Amino acid sequence: MKICSVCHSSYASTQEKCPQCGHQVVRKNGFAAFAPALEDKEEGFKADFYQTYAHLESGHFWFRARGRLITWALAKYAPHMRSLLEIGCGTGYILTQVASAFPKAKLLGSEMFSTGLRFAASRLPSVDFVQMDARDIPFEDEFDAIGAFDVIEHIEMDTVVLQQMYRALKPGGIMLLTVPQHQWLWSQVDEYSCHVRRYAAVELHRKVEDAGFAIVRSTSFVSLLLPAMMISRGAKKTRKGEVNETAELAVPRPINVLFGLLMRLECLFIKVGINFPVGASRLLIARKTIG
Repeated sequence: MKICSVCHSSYASTQEKCPQCGHQVVRKNGFAAFAPALEDKEEGFKADFYQTYAHLESGHFWFRARGRLITWALAKYAPHMRSLLEIGCGTGYILTQVASAFPKAKLLGSEMFSTGLRFAASRLPSVDFVQMDARDIPFEDEFDAIGAFDVIEHIEMDTVVLQQMYRALKPGGIMLLTVPQHQWLWSQVDEYSCHVRRYAAVELHRKVEDAGFAIVRSTSFVSLLLPAMMISRGAKKTRKGEVNETAELAVPRPINVLFGLLMRLECLFIKVGINFPVGASRLLIARKTIG
C-alpha cells in the first residue's frame, strides 16, 4: 500500500493519485519525488560521490564482496522474494546484482538525490526508482524485503528509519542492513563520508529490536582485513592533514586482488554459519514479526 503525504490515507501502490484527497506525487528529474525539498540539501551524503562510486565500485574488492554477501543473504533468508525496496540505492550497483539473482522480482530503488538515480536508471532501465526521505517511507505492508546498505549511519534519526522500514515491510518480510562498525575505527574518512556514527553490535541490535524486528542473523565482516584497514586509516591522508576522499577506494591492483581473495574466504566462513565478533562492517538480517 502507498501512503498519501497529504491526508495520510493508504491506497493501492499501483494508483497514481490518492483516492481520498486527489494528491498526486510530483516528478522531478524524471523520477517520482516523495521528498522534493530535500533535493537541494546536502544531508548525510555528498551528491558528487555518485560519480566516484560509479567509476570504482564494480572493480573494487569491498563493493564486490559486499554485493556477493547481500545477494547470498537474500537467497538464503528470502528465497521466495517477489518485491524489494533498496533505501539509498546509489548508482544501482547492488540492485544490478539482485536483479540478476531474482529476475522475476519487482525492484524499487530510492535515493535522497535524483543525481544518483540517473546513474542507477541507466544501469537498470526496467527497474523503478523514486526520490524519497528514508525517515518518511510512503509505503505500508508493501515489500517482501527491504535493504539499506551502508545508509543508516548517515542519518541522525536512524531509529525512525528502522520504524519506517518495519511499516513498509509485509508481515514476515526480511530487512537487510550493512553498517560500518566500531567507534574506535572512527577517522577523518568517516567525517568526509558524512557518517553520524559507527555502530556497536549491541547498539544496533537494540535499535532493530526496539523497532519490532526479530534478528535472524548478525555478523561482522571485513574481519580478516581489519588490521590492514586500521593501518590504512592512519596513513592515507594528504600533506595538509585532510583526508583524501578516495583514499580507501583507490587500491593498487595487486592489493585489490589479494584483498578480494581474502574477502571471498571470509564470505565462505559466513556462509557455513561462522559469525565474526569484530570487523569493519556488520551484516544484519531481521524479520518483521507477524501479529
